Amino acid sequence: MGTESAVGTTKGEGAEVTEETDVAVETGKLIEAVRGGRADEVPALLEGLGAAERKTVLAELKALRTEVRSWESKRPREAADVRRALYVAGAGCHPGASGAATWLGGRDLLPWRSEGADLVLQVVADFPPEWQADVAGRLAARPSVAEHSYQLIRGLVERSGCAVPATDGYVLGWAWEFHAGSRWRRSFEDPELLERLREDSQTPVLALHALSMTESPDALTWTLTEAPHAHWPTAVAALVGEGLLGRAEVLDTTLSRLLRGGRPRDLRFPLDVLRLVEPTAAEFRERIPDLVGMTADTPSPIAGYAQEVLAELADGGALSTAALAEMTSAVLFRTEKKLIRSQLTLVGKALAREPGAAGELLPAVAEVFGNEDTDLQGRALKLVGRHLAAVDESVRRELADQAGLLSPAHRQVAVELFGEALEEESGLPYEEILPPVPEPQRVRPPAATVEELVEDLLAKGVSDDPVRFERALDGLVRHAHRDREALTRAVREAFTTTSWQEPHHFSYGFRALHAVLAGLLGLLEPSWIEARRVREPETTACFHEALTGIRDARLWETSALIGTDALPFLLASPTVSTGGIDPLVLVERLRAYRDAGVEPAPADLAQALLRVLRTGPDAGRAEGEASALGTVAGQRLGAWLRADEPLAATVRFLEREEDRSLERWSVVQRMVVELADRAVVREEFPPSFRWLGGTLETAPRRCYHWVSGGEHWAQILPADREVLAACCVPSLARGSDSSRETTDPLTGIAEAEGRVGRAVAVTLALGLGDGDADDRLRAVDALLVLASRGDLDARRVGDELAWLLAEGSVKPNRLADAARTAAATGAYGTVWAVLAAALPEVLGAGKPVRGLGEVLAVAADCVERCGARGELAGLDGVASAKGATQLVAQAKRLRDALRR
Repeated sequence: MGTESAVGTTKGEGAEVTEETDVAVETGKLIEAVRGGRADEVPALLEGLGAAERKTVLAELKALRTEVRSWESKRPREAADVRRALYVAGAGCHPGASGAATWLGGRDLLPWRSEGADLVLQVVADFPPEWQADVAGRLAARPSVAEHSYQLIRGLVERSGCAVPATDGYVLGWAWEFHAGSRWRRSFEDPELLERLREDSQTPVLALHALSMTESPDALTWTLTEAPHAHWPTAVAALVGEGLLGRAEVLDTTLSRLLRGGRPRDLRFPLDVLRLVEPTAAEFRERIPDLVGMTADTPSPIAGYAQEVLAELADGGALSTAALAEMTSAVLFRTEKKLIRSQLTLVGKALAREPGAAGELLPAVAEVFGNEDTDLQGRALKLVGRHLAAVDESVRRELADQAGLLSPAHRQVAVELFGEALEEESGLPYEEILPPVPEPQRVRPPAATVEELVEDLLAKGVSDDPVRFERALDGLVRHAHRDREALTRAVREAFTTTSWQEPHHFSYGFRALHAVLAGLLGLLEPSWIEARRVREPETTACFHEALTGIRDARLWETSALIGTDALPFLLASPTVSTGGIDPLVLVERLRAYRDAGVEPAPADLAQALLRVLRTGPDAGRAEGEASALGTVAGQRLGAWLRADEPLAATVRFLEREEDRSLERWSVVQRMVVELADRAVVREEFPPSFRWLGGTLETAPRRCYHWVSGGEHWAQILPADREVLAACCVPSLARGSDSSRETTDPLTGIAEAEGRVGRAVAVTLALGLGDGDADDRLRAVDALLVLASRGDLDARRVGDELAWLLAEGSVKPNRLADAARTAAATGAYGTVWAVLAAALPEVLGAGKPVRGLGEVLAVAADCVERCGARGELAGLDGVASAKGATQLVAQAKRLRDALRR
């Protein structure tokens, strides 16, 4: 018995060992398959593993996932295969839905367009339906994950029987599948889009959600001409007609989406569906509030559609006076002239049918009295005048108050309608309104602690803001000098520095501070840094390269010297927000250097000299104290402060007669910027600065680089704005094309110190005619700042505008927009002074400049409001011409205003 028992026990233990060995072998095979990137083998290898074994495998999978992340740069193909296998295996090893969804949605594992979905569905086939539904819901709730996991989510939804997840990401994946299928099937006789949508059980839910999405999937926005075989609006409208999609739901969803507004591209799909469904008048009557709301804040095409629908309802007597009044207030507050004219016509028809509605409608019409377009003002005033007798005294007073917003051109008619109250107001003297003179803000000291400094360095946009950039740079230098070890430790903890050893990493402006940090950590070869530190621009270099080169030279110099006794702090750190340095502060900094026995770094001292303010009350005193320091740097500062104009530049434009090869060149391509010869700059400044002494070739050239870093340019030359402006002219000239953010330096030019000459005038003229509305707005701000400081040469700006308009480099409609914006601030006299200098040459041209009528309209408004009088050369000839064009009408208006 004892022997049998012993034998039996031995035999049982052997079975357990064998079973454990088999499991270990199976898990080993699974890990081996995953590590080998053989995802297709994973489902079969997972089948024999229990919960405990899968838990063990999961720990190894997580470790392998971490390991694979380091393979990307050296073994990318192998890493991709292993990640795919990890994606499948991890899904089958997570017992909880939350963990599984997190694994399947990981950015490093997420496949492209559901690759591997079939394998994942195999490994989770035996999981409970509730688990599968939970994972599907979690994946669908993450937009970017859902789009690329569409097939997986769909499989989980169909297996579990849960509700279709109507989320943006899932719909994007759904639409992509149809898009890809349409492209593949176009050459074959397979079902068209409509039939495929009809057969898809999820279409009723997902099509409705697609109509409500803030950003429509690309395929849904195609026009009928682009893809007739796959035109979603046509297919969806057909499904509505068949009853597969609820008509009322589709109408409510499309109107709700259009009411929210957004990009025209994203509104195309719901608008096209709405048009194709062709709602009846009864259906529109039930949705009048939505239509009225659409006329207020949506893009023009949407507002125009709603206006057309409401106009048809009004003609049929289905639009109440209250709704029409609300709609009128909404439309007339907009800027689109076409919509405003149509609305005034609609109100006129309504009042002709029902004169008693004048009390409700005319106050809404009076919104146009404040419109910038005097023609629209006149139309509204005529409409009010025709029906004024039908309103009571309280409405009449309300309309009279609004009439005070009318242009002086309509004041006489308004006085005849509303009486003497307007005559009294018209006697008030005109007062020019300009913005307050901007006071430069003192720059705060750099961060007091290493922790605060690191926060500054990590803050978003620090490299784009010149003040924050300079403050962080100075803080780096100061803290590195005090405790390099502590700063180094903090930087290593806060930044991922693996890419800092690659030279191309520093070729982008937003990584500029990384160059200094890399020098601090000793990650770059000293010879490599030195080569960039002493780099001089080619004689053919464009100005934005040369300006950026000055900043880069300072950064590489700082990178070489940071943390050493040779750079205790920066001399060139600005003391005011414009980039300028108080001359007495610079003297104190040089004194501290002298007392410490430190020689200034060449680029740092050169930038400090360019930034020192030479026109303030302290400049004379600083000159004497600098010379008394007894150092070479002190002598240089004293001489710099004594110089009348240490830097100078001129701008001129070649005539075609000078060079026949320029025959086809635009005027902005013929510009020549000449920097005056300054021996002190060429001989005493570092290589990257010497071009400011006149070393660049003076020849017309066009820069084809992507212009970046313009926000820093003004901080390089804050005391010499004419030179700064001359350097910015070529980049500003590009704004007449399609470039954007070209006027960034204008704010700095307006707030800088120094002479104002032709270069400043040209930059303003080009900015006011820029092709981008935001860029023009910056030019308007600069114009007003210069005017408030008393530095605006309005006649010179007008002279530059004259030939730019004549040549076609500045478009009249763009100038009119900028001038109108500036005048609306109350600076009518300033704007008229500019236009009065610009218009004679353009008016006297043999061929009228197309669109000039808009500029004349702004000029007339300025004259009417500021009370200017006199004659304008060339105006009488245009005003006397036959015809009813805007040019002739506005010329007559301007002539009459000047002669009043």
